[in-house]
Amino acid sequence: MQSLVTPGSQGEAIGRLVLAGLLVVMLPALPFGSYVIYPFAILTTWFHEMGHGLTALLLGQQFEQLMIFANGSGVAQNLMAPDASRFTFAAIAAGGPLAPSMVGALLIVASAHPRLWRPALWLMAAAIVASVLIWVRSAVGYWTLPLVAAILALIAWRAGPALTRFALQFLGVLGAMSALRDWGYLFSEQAVIDGQAMLSDTGQIAATIGLPYWFWAGVILLLSAAMVGAALKYALAEHRLRPPPRKLPANVLQFRRD
Repeated sequence: MQSLVTPGSQGEAIGRLVLAGLLVVMLPALPFGSYVIYPFAILTTWFHEMGHGLTALLLGQQFEQLMIFANGSGVAQNLMAPDASRFTFAAIAAGGPLAPSMVGALLIVASAHPRLWRPALWLMAAAIVASVLIWVRSAVGYWTLPLVAAILALIAWRAGPALTRFALQFLGVLGAMSALRDWGYLFSEQAVIDGQAMLSDTGQIAATIGLPYWFWAGVILLLSAAMVGAALKYALAEHRLRPPPRKLPANVLQFRRD
C-alpha cells in the first residue's frame, strides 16, 4: 500500500509533530497513561524552575536549590543581593514560565537537523544529571529526573533515527505546550505550593514593577507563542525538508535548459 505522505516531506514532519502533541494531551486520559507521562510532566517543572535559577545566575544572583513536589509543583530558591533591583526580581520571575517554551522551541529547531538529534538528547541528559547533583533537593526530583535522563541517553545511544527524531519532537512539543498547561497558574495572582500560599510568577512581576498580573500573563503567553511559532516555521520550512540532490559521478555530464 502506498504511503499517504512522502517520506521526508513537509506533510510527514507536520504529522510527526501533531502525533507528539496528541501524545502529550491524550496520555494522561488513557489507562496508566498518567504514570507514563508523569516523569515528563515533572520534566516541564524542571524546565520552569531551572529557568528561574539560571536567570538568577545570569543576573549575578545565587541559585541555592530546586525543590520538586509530587503534585508537579516546584520552587527554585535563590539568594538575592541586598541591592538587587526590582527589574532583577521581575526578570527572574519571568524566567520560569518562559523557560519551557524556550527549550521546547530550541528542541523543535534541533529536530530539523539530523546531525543535532543525538547530541541534543545527550546534552539534555547531561544537563538533567548535573542539575540533580548541584541543585535538586527533593525526593521526587531524585528519582524522576535521573529516570528521564537515562531514557534520553538510551535513545541517543541505541535508538534509530526515526525514534531519536521523534523523542526530540516530543520533548519540544511538551515544553512548547507547557504554557497552556500552566494557564491557570499564570492568570492567578497567588498559588499554593507545598501547602504555602505565595505570589505566582506573574503576581511577583506585578508586585515589583507594576501593572496587573494578568497583563504579564498575556505578555508571557505572547512571547511563548512567538518563540514556538518561529521554531515551527523554521523546522517545517519546505526547502529544509527536501532531500539533498543526488550527487552524480564526476564523469557524468549534465545539461540544463532554463
